[in-house]
Amino acid sequence: MRQLTQQEISQLESQNCSAQDWKQVEVAEGFCADYVKDTRFSGLCRLGIFEQEFALPGGLKVHSGIYHATLHNVEVGDNCHLYNIHNYIANYRIGKETCIENVNAILVDGTTTFGNGVRVPVMNEGGGREIPIFNELTASLAYVLTLYRHRPQMIANLEKRIDEYAAGQASSVGTIGENVRILNCGSIKNVKIGDCAVLVGTSRLKNGTINSNRYAPVKLGSGVKCTDFIICSGVEINDSTLVDKCFVGQGCIFDKHYSAGESLFFSNCQGMHGEACAIFAGPYTVTHHKSTLLIAGMFSFLNAGSGSNQSNHMYKLGPIHQGVAERGAKTTSDSYLLWPSRIGAFSLAMGRHTHHADTSELPFSYLIENNSESYLVPGANLRTVGTIRDAQKWPKRDNRKDPDLLDQINFNLLSPYTVQKMWHGKEILEELKNLSGENTDVYGYKNCKIRNSSLVHGVKLYTIGIQKFLGNSLISRIEKNAEKISSVADLQKVLVPDSTIGQGEWVDLAGLLAPKSEVTQLLNELEKDQLTLGEVRERFAQMHKNYYSYEWAWAAEKIEKVIGHSIAAITLEEVRHIVDDWQKAVVDLDHMVYDDARKEFDLNSQTGFGVDGDASQQRADFESVRGSFESNTFVMAVLEHIRTKSALGDKIRNLLDHLK
Repeated sequence: MRQLTQQEISQLESQNCSAQDWKQVEVAEGFCADYVKDTRFSGLCRLGIFEQEFALPGGLKVHSGIYHATLHNVEVGDNCHLYNIHNYIANYRIGKETCIENVNAILVDGTTTFGNGVRVPVMNEGGGREIPIFNELTASLAYVLTLYRHRPQMIANLEKRIDEYAAGQASSVGTIGENVRILNCGSIKNVKIGDCAVLVGTSRLKNGTINSNRYAPVKLGSGVKCTDFIICSGVEINDSTLVDKCFVGQGCIFDKHYSAGESLFFSNCQGMHGEACAIFAGPYTVTHHKSTLLIAGMFSFLNAGSGSNQSNHMYKLGPIHQGVAERGAKTTSDSYLLWPSRIGAFSLAMGRHTHHADTSELPFSYLIENNSESYLVPGANLRTVGTIRDAQKWPKRDNRKDPDLLDQINFNLLSPYTVQKMWHGKEILEELKNLSGENTDVYGYKNCKIRNSSLVHGVKLYTIGIQKFLGNSLISRIEKNAEKISSVADLQKVLVPDSTIGQGEWVDLAGLLAPKSEVTQLLNELEKDQLTLGEVRERFAQMHKNYYSYEWAWAAEKIEKVIGHSIAAITLEEVRHIVDDWQKAVVDLDHMVYDDARKEFDLNSQTGFGVDGDASQQRADFESVRGSFESNTFVMAVLEHIRTKSALGDKIRNLLDHLK
């Protein structure tokens, strides 16, 4: 940088520019004063060179430079375009090739941490679970901070680390990255903006960080208002959406006047039309409908139906209640849940439930209202086409383009986490039947009712699910080590787990499935203040990476319970039996899903098609829009899955037949 020459100062003044002190205005070598007009300078300002043109939407080209602006303590990078700043830009460093047009004010006032360290009172509006947000917050770390309050020293150590990180972000100067577009915006105060962000028509941004980058730009649209926030890479927020005191994770989309307050949203959440208040939205929490309220709850892989609602206020001590909908839960249109309640994994809640149901040990269930009572149908969601379709679509809808992924997400439908619940759920159902008798019409369970037929069918479905998972794990282990197996002794050796890590209980850390023993070990180290935030994040990544090793240790332990002895002594016949049970379970479940899919093509589904014609025209109209059942891609995929798994079963049996 160099100071301006007298000739450059004279030219700038002739172009209606002024400065409190021209000596405080520094420029890069190659600076040309032709492209700075109608500009006032205050404090220390540094200007780059202006050589390039910008192409605006519609094809209009404008030259880089500064026009109609007031700058105070601002550093402008090479080839930026600043035009029509209505008030001023103060205390900012602006990266190269950034375009800022028609904005009200961009400023940093005093020292700020740009949203880092803001406390978000998640889940409990009355307080007690405040989470300090920061740029590198992950869903798993937030889960620990939110739900492990019974370990106050560990929480205190984590909060200290986060506060230290926030202090390291503190500055009285903000940054706007390279290749940023800020057009037709209102006020931007105490906000750090990363590379390649696009802000068009945003109304107000205050005290936050936009972690945009060239791999995954952040896009903020018209009318958007954000206060006390962290926005991660790849986020899109549009159409007058309100964000107040929130962390917004990678790949999230908010649109259509959504309102989010005092909440955490992690990877690939979507919010449109409705409202969120004090929620922990784990990955893939989705709500697309008006009049849908998510409040004071923890969710992940959730699909909220239109008009879904929850209550955290029982008009006694205030809005202090909370609820949990475990991974994959769904709520139907106009459903209602009175907190505190807990909905099991991959379960469907239909109707209004006011009795504080807890179905966490009975996953894949329907929770249905009937005459103001909550009826539970255990395992019913295992056989539905919607559940399988959800499991297939989540990985395909991962919006994250950033190579540095914050959240560790396991998409598996069947895992030690869900299968342990099915195992326990089966025991619960059998115990209910033994205690109340086989001929009881309706069984009571944790403020729910279970019909006799539902209980019997639930035991059957859980058995099928368990057999499918254990068989999957066994066959995967054999396939992975097939070249090492030439005898029964080799088979037994291969099936011995690499370690005992994975045995016992598992937990779902908001998308990350991990053995509880590993999580407990991590918490013990945090309690002793032995880990940095970076090391904690790396430990979560390692847990995710080692999932299949941990999974086999868990599955092997369960197989030992089934066969009654160590897996190191498993017989060929016992392996064949597990493979046979697996193949039957897979085929039976696929046929259930196939039959469920057929309902989408029955006569009832054709109502409203071929309105002015006869039955043949109705059918033709339906098929022109929806296609035929036999040609449906999902149906063909189910049939192909049956063929593939049957062939795999034959392949494994053939391998076993050649062992000595």
